[in-house]
Order: sequence, then C-alpha cells, then structure tokens
Amino acid sequence: MTDKQAIREQMWQEMTEKKVGRFPFPLKGRIPNFKGAEQATRHLIQLEAYKQAKVVKVNPDSPQLPLRAQVLMDGKTLLVPTPRLKDGFILVKPEWVPEGEERKAVSLRNILSYGKVISLTEMPEIDLIVMGSVAVDRSGRRIGKGEGYADREYAIIRELGNRPVPVVTTVHQVQLVDVELPRDAYDVTVDWIATTEGLMQSVGAIEKPTGIVWSEVTEEELEAMPVLREIRELTKRQ
Repeated sequence: MTDKQAIREQMWQEMTEKKVGRFPFPLKGRIPNFKGAEQATRHLIQLEAYKQAKVVKVNPDSPQLPLRAQVLMDGKTLLVPTPRLKDGFILVKPEWVPEGEERKAVSLRNILSYGKVISLTEMPEIDLIVMGSVAVDRSGRRIGKGEGYADREYAIIRELGNRPVPVVTTVHQVQLVDVELPRDAYDVTVDWIATTEGLMQSVGAIEKPTGIVWSEVTEEELEAMPVLREIRELTKRQ
C-alpha cells in the first residue's frame, strides 16, 4: 500500500466513524460527500477570485454539487469534466438553465440535458478551478481518490494555453490535515481551501505543473481518453 493510499483509507475510515459523510455511500473509493458541503460552498464564494470569475471549472463529484449549482445561480459559465474524461468537458451556460433548476441541471444524471460536450478547440478561458479532495494539508497538497483525473484535467487546461488561475478545494474540516501530504511532480496543489468552518489560503507556494507529462501517459490511457490523443495532435499542429 502506498503512503497516499494509506492516507486515503485512513480518511475514509475517519469520516465514516465520525459520521460526517453523506450519500453516496460507502465513502471509500470516491471523493467523499460530506455534511456541510453547502457551508463550504458559502465560504468559497466569498473568495474574490470567485466573484471575479466568469468561467469556473468544477469537478463532477457529489460534494461539489452545491457549488456547481451556485456557479449557475451567480450567472457564471460552468465547465465540468465528463466522468473519467471519456468525452472531454461539458459546458453549461447560466442562460441555458431555467431559474430554480440549477441543482437538477448540475447532477451527472441531468447535466447533458442542459449543457453540451465541447471540443478542445471550443474550450473557453477558465478563471477558477475547483477540485475535490480526500485529504488536503495547509500547504495546499491534496490527495484525490487515486485515479489522477483532476491532475490530468488541470494539465490539459494548461496545455491548451489557459493562463495559470487559482485552484480551490471544498472539504469537511476533518479532511484538512496537519501532516504534510506526499506529492508527485504531476500533482496539482490548491491555493485556497474552503472547509465547513471557513476559508483559508494555503501557506505554501508550490509550483504547479505547466502541462501534460507525456512520459506518464500510457497507450491504454490514450485509448480510454480520446481527449488525450486529441490534445496531442492539437499541440503537434501548433
């Protein structure tokens, strides 16, 4: 078991024992949903970078559903990666969603009824990125569920020429740990952490990846995620 996996297992167990998780269960194996996700969202939207953002990219996991809905309610454009990046990204504009249907529109079950999958050449400039986490430390190192999609999504966005933008995560307070989490070169750190108790800026200044580390991409991944093959061809042409 890797150090990262041990930390994941410990966090899933701790959240289960403390009864701070909520549907879907089990918490294990996923970005865990947590009681107070709406509170964490309320803290995050006080961030100036959020207030100024016109396009916000948010992960598709359950604990970030309140935030995805809030993005639309605030008149911002929402960008959500498809599960496992199989089809790239889904764009949802606020004017496409009738008032009062924002929460329904951002659920994975319904999002394609309100938004549309876009090609990489249609990607808008993103102003803020939100990631889910299993655990995060005060320097902004985060651990996801172990499949690497959030880091890969960030790398794709940067590979497409998007400027560096703030990265935020929303978590339950128990997911904010005092120990320093392990980090690989391709791991993305967060600049801000919104917990159920408040908003804090990470205390480190860890450099983020500037694009895809192609040496880490396998042929199997290129087959499973056509978006990777597409971006490789795009960058070759450029």
